[in-house]
Amino acid sequence: MNINQNYLALQDSYLFSLVTQKVNAFKEQNPTKEVIRLGIGDVTLPLAPAVVEAMHKAVAEQGEKSTFKGYGEEQGYEFLRQTISNYYAKKNVTLSNTEIFISDGAKSDIGNILDIFDINNTVLVPDPVYPVYVDTNIMAGRTIIYSNGTEENSFLPLPDENTKADIIYLCSPNNPTGAVYNKEQLESWVSYALQHDAVILFDSAYEAFVQDESLPTSIYQIEGAEKCAIEFCSLSKTAGFTGTRCGYTVVPHALVKDNTSLNKLWLRRQTTKFNGVPYIIQKGAEAVFSDDGLKQIQENISYYMENAKLISETLKELNIWHVGGENSPYIWLKCPDNMNSWDYFDYLLENAQVVGTPGAGFGSNGEGFFRLSAFGDRVNVVEAMKRLRNLK
Repeated sequence: MNINQNYLALQDSYLFSLVTQKVNAFKEQNPTKEVIRLGIGDVTLPLAPAVVEAMHKAVAEQGEKSTFKGYGEEQGYEFLRQTISNYYAKKNVTLSNTEIFISDGAKSDIGNILDIFDINNTVLVPDPVYPVYVDTNIMAGRTIIYSNGTEENSFLPLPDENTKADIIYLCSPNNPTGAVYNKEQLESWVSYALQHDAVILFDSAYEAFVQDESLPTSIYQIEGAEKCAIEFCSLSKTAGFTGTRCGYTVVPHALVKDNTSLNKLWLRRQTTKFNGVPYIIQKGAEAVFSDDGLKQIQENISYYMENAKLISETLKELNIWHVGGENSPYIWLKCPDNMNSWDYFDYLLENAQVVGTPGAGFGSNGEGFFRLSAFGDRVNVVEAMKRLRNLK
């Protein structure tokens, strides 16, 4: 018996696990000090009332023989897929409900989608980057190349015509940097993908946080993207589903490679390896897109964006360079005094008891930078910013 040797090429500890280990060690040594976590992007506000009501109703339905549901469609119930199609229509994007696949979150599908691609494809990922993009391809043994996000390009790398890639990861609003591509920038990526016969894997998990109406919230708002892009979205941050797990993936019928529909391949993969998201969760997800649901989740998003504003204003006051926070719940800052990322992590933890995420954990271009999350409780965010000011 042989193991998958590619796993041995992974870093020993997943980024956020290492952060947790260091925080727990500090708390054991300093039990009286209150630690404020602005690191992992986990929401703190509860599910919207419309969602809870829909889930309660669905639970009751499962208790009655006449309304009980057993196995559902692996790609998701039609009621939710059609609801999401209607949501896209508001973005002037036309999708058939057969192009939409319900999942237990964007993270799972971003890794699982690789099943339908040959191992010999070259993968292009931005640096810095959400670790899952890199790790899942290392696990598979694919060749990975990088597009460089830097302070000079505001961490929004553009295509290099001298680079040939088959699979391209894009994330906008970006995790970890909070930077957002504009229409012209995304047009350049779509043009590149069409020219090089590549597929864009577009992570739009934070699309609901975009405040500037001129910025795209779907890759399909770019002409031609339906022929070269798969889009992933999640309700984790949009609607607080981090603990209930639901997202969706869009694979257009027009996306054809090697004379084969990728939509059909993904459907075949899902019906073999996935049993679908529970009915109760899907009914809650449907309520997210109702009039009441959209209003209620927007109130939560506004709360988080006010947190982001408070963080950004503090960093401006301290003359700390940063991006993000305006159309994203993440703020990406340059570590003061030329500190490296993990040194700054330790400095904040030890001197202010504030936890963020070291940029180096997101790639070599993240060294010297640091991510703060706006998903905390308002009282904690205010206190954390007070502590940062007191460090000066």
